[in-house]
Amino acid sequence: MAQVSAQAETIHAQALVIGAGPVGLFAVFELGMVGISAHVIDILPHAGGQCVELYPDKPIFDIPAQPRISGAELAERLLQQIAPFEPTFHFNESAQVLERIPQEEGGGFIVSTASGKRFRTPVVVVAAGSGAIVPKRPPLKRLEEFEEKSVFYAVRDPEQFRGRRIVVAGGGDSALDWAIELAPHAERLTLLHRRQEFRAAPASVERMRQMVEAGQMDFRLGQICGLVGENGVLQAVQARHQGETFEIPADACLLFFGLAGRLGALAQWGFEMQGGQIAVNTENFETSIPGVFAIGDVCTYPGKLKLILSGFHEAALMAQKAARYVFPGRHVSFEHSTSSTILAKKLHQG
Repeated sequence: MAQVSAQAETIHAQALVIGAGPVGLFAVFELGMVGISAHVIDILPHAGGQCVELYPDKPIFDIPAQPRISGAELAERLLQQIAPFEPTFHFNESAQVLERIPQEEGGGFIVSTASGKRFRTPVVVVAAGSGAIVPKRPPLKRLEEFEEKSVFYAVRDPEQFRGRRIVVAGGGDSALDWAIELAPHAERLTLLHRRQEFRAAPASVERMRQMVEAGQMDFRLGQICGLVGENGVLQAVQARHQGETFEIPADACLLFFGLAGRLGALAQWGFEMQGGQIAVNTENFETSIPGVFAIGDVCTYPGKLKLILSGFHEAALMAQKAARYVFPGRHVSFEHSTSSTILAKKLHQG
């Protein structure tokens, strides 16, 4: 952890939440319930994290009282829930440096971002999921030439693929879900996978096979090995199977080979780490750095389950301890939301 350096204008925050995914958003609510207002930073241009960026329409079934809800809907409802607490969001920002402020200067931390913003806060909550989520890229020559022009790792606007020849490469849920979704609107869609077995939900595999049988999409065994085209305009995808190389005509290619999480600069902050995750205690989810907490997929402890609802639980306990740093000397009493004077006042003002 670096020593404090001066310069850019400093933003004062009662708490800084790193990550605007579902767990980070709910952390804003729990902090608000103990009277703490939060600033939130996220590397993405919007709230919702991985749920919105990669799987906005994918259903989630284990959110209490929501038999079925999409990632985008969950993020929107969480934003509605925290609106009374008026959090301040800073998007397209990545936390880089954590600096400890000496007690004789008031204590707490300075967190600096890649763009040069500086936040002074007594409490830092890391809710960064698996870190900066990046797609796994195959080792293809000239891949960069085609990326985000005719080769993509996610579908943000399905309409851009209407009437086009599409190759979907991969064998997981994302590959099959999007192949099934886009096939009816494509000129022709080919699902390319290196084997007959898939890692996707059985219902999706069955639906895909039915569509192939009905001639609504093609399935080819093989592994992508090259791209044909010029100046980012794709003409065909090259693939190889059992020593034979073949081409599939294509205007667009979707690559779904999984995701990799990177903690990036956060991994250099001096946390106790276990298996690439931040170690925390289960009393309040504080890290080995007092005043810095970690919740959600980014943290680990005995019995940890990587579930959104687990992150919600972690956020609730985190907030109780965070209040002791923000309001030293003040008695922090637990209140149910039904009788919370803080929440009642916020809702009345709204």
